[in-house]
Amino acid sequence: MPNYTIWVRRLDTIKKLIDTEFNAFGYEYATHELKKEYRINKKKVYRLMLANGLLLNKMIRPSGKREFVQFRRIEASKPLEYLCWDIKYVWVHGERRNYYLLCILDVYTRKIIDWMFQGSIRQLDLINLLRRVNHFYQLQGVILRNDNGSQFIAHKVRNFLKNSDVKQQFTHVATPEENSYIEAFHSILEREVIERNQFASYYEAKDTIQRFIKHYNESRLHRSIGFVTPQQKWDEAMVCDTTILEEVSNL
Repeated sequence: MPNYTIWVRRLDTIKKLIDTEFNAFGYEYATHELKKEYRINKKKVYRLMLANGLLLNKMIRPSGKREFVQFRRIEASKPLEYLCWDIKYVWVHGERRNYYLLCILDVYTRKIIDWMFQGSIRQLDLINLLRRVNHFYQLQGVILRNDNGSQFIAHKVRNFLKNSDVKQQFTHVATPEENSYIEAFHSILEREVIERNQFASYYEAKDTIQRFIKHYNESRLHRSIGFVTPQQKWDEAMVCDTTILEEVSNL
């Protein structure tokens, strides 16, 4: 079994190959391209693509027109104006398999407002997560940015967001910089957690990620938001909103 770094590189290479508008690349094509850099056979490539939902016959085809982002950089002026989400693979060494981490990040504060870590992430899982977030934060009017992953373009997910009055924005193909805030968080997680640990089990990985997200939200200072924590930025904005509402009500 390849080590974690090589495994991730192979998976990233496959994703880049098939991340095109008119993708018709199967596992045999992916094998041909991977052999330029790695010693690998088509059976291993097939299993890798099957496990990560990358085979052509496993793709969920979108219905309806998608709204793509107009501006590469998001300029948020308050919490819960812009959210972004994405899925990251986390290798669990002790089980010799991959798990999936989905995080929802508030752009203005950089706070991770919710997340899930599972062996697979289906449409219903996304909808249940959104229901939970909506219960605590009220998503009406929020703009939610994501890439073109099969879960995000799924008809049921898009309908749920539309019915919840959430404006879903899709990044353009092969432009991760259009979802840079969640990509930056995943880079931090990779550097400060995943590369430093060989997880023995799913439960160890989940517990470590949970502790890190708490640390990230409540203790880790961010230069981009004025050397405060995401939670401090969030609390300051909420206090400001409350003060403004009180002043208006006293007029």
